Amino acid sequence: MSTKRVLLTGNHAAAWGARLARPKVVPVYPITPQTPVLELLTEFQAAGEFDAEILTPESEHSVMAACIPASLTGVRVFTATASQGLMLMHEVLHYAVGARAPIVMVNVNRTIGSPWAFWPDQTDSVAQRDTGWIQYYVENAQEALDTVIQAYRVAEGVSIPAMINLDAFYVSHALEPVAIPEQELVDAYLPPYRPAHFLEPGRNESWGNVVTQEMYYRHRRDIGAAMDRVPALAVEADRDWELATGRGWGAIERYRCEGAEIVIVTMGSMCGTARDAVDALREAGVAAGLVKVRLFRPLPSAALRKALAGARDVLVLDRNFSPGVGGVLHQELRAALYGMKSAPQVHGYLAGVGGVNVPPDRIVHFAREARASDAEPEPVWVK
Repeated sequence: MSTKRVLLTGNHAAAWGARLARPKVVPVYPITPQTPVLELLTEFQAAGEFDAEILTPESEHSVMAACIPASLTGVRVFTATASQGLMLMHEVLHYAVGARAPIVMVNVNRTIGSPWAFWPDQTDSVAQRDTGWIQYYVENAQEALDTVIQAYRVAEGVSIPAMINLDAFYVSHALEPVAIPEQELVDAYLPPYRPAHFLEPGRNESWGNVVTQEMYYRHRRDIGAAMDRVPALAVEADRDWELATGRGWGAIERYRCEGAEIVIVTMGSMCGTARDAVDALREAGVAAGLVKVRLFRPLPSAALRKALAGARDVLVLDRNFSPGVGGVLHQELRAALYGMKSAPQVHGYLAGVGGVNVPPDRIVHFAREARASDAEPEPVWVK
């Protein structure tokens, strides 16, 4: 099968991923910098190339309220949002998980108010980490397209919704060469969605009833069991995609980690900059490596512990901020490594918060600073 390579932004690559996955219902509310996703999908529909019902409700809260019943009727559902839109959805994100609706949503990471701004910042999505959504973070446009398709495979395998996060502007609006797979290849990888349970007149099934304490407890326990299956299923879905296309991304990615004394850990577009920093450190004789976290929820703790074993120091770069705690990935990684024999020291740097540019030479400086420290400092603010 031939593959078409074209220049696409991250937004348009995500829209192509949605088109190839063949959803039947697409409720979306436009919000900067996500709007081009909706625009391209409507162009596909107008050209007769996208057989889906596109809805534009009055708010993002209503968008997710439309996604859930559509998914419960047994069809594939796609949506996209950003920043304040994701904030407005928060209540209904919990409902989607409780409904066991495998919706796939693209979120373009953007600063949240106040003050008002339009720069890349991952606080919007990491703030949703306890809603129960699977969360991926992608580095570039190609990974965005591929991950939308993979996310359906994983979400439908465990009946849990999935969110694909890409940094505003650095990924959402940057043009890159992207390989668009043939529809036949995607259809073979992602067969039509046929759930065992769905709502339809005449079927004795329902959703949203009032339940007892014991029933609620069991329901939440089952959600936890489903999330526990995600890391292995994500690795399997990625491996099968690599066999079909030649491209694999993993739940995490290790770059030049062999014998590394210091390992940089981060998510999203900053991974590309961190690779350049690792190369510069290696050229200067510093044994450095990078671990890119692609699957953030559930956090692949076992894979991270294995990847970071043997390192003296870990430098976590967070493009998010939780007041009173610091960087969310920093805290998550510290928890994942707790109790590990000869665990590395974990240094947290608030780098890129609010979209602040962090060039490779700054990351090199952070790494040298971390190596010179004999203790794990409090989260460091980076200008």
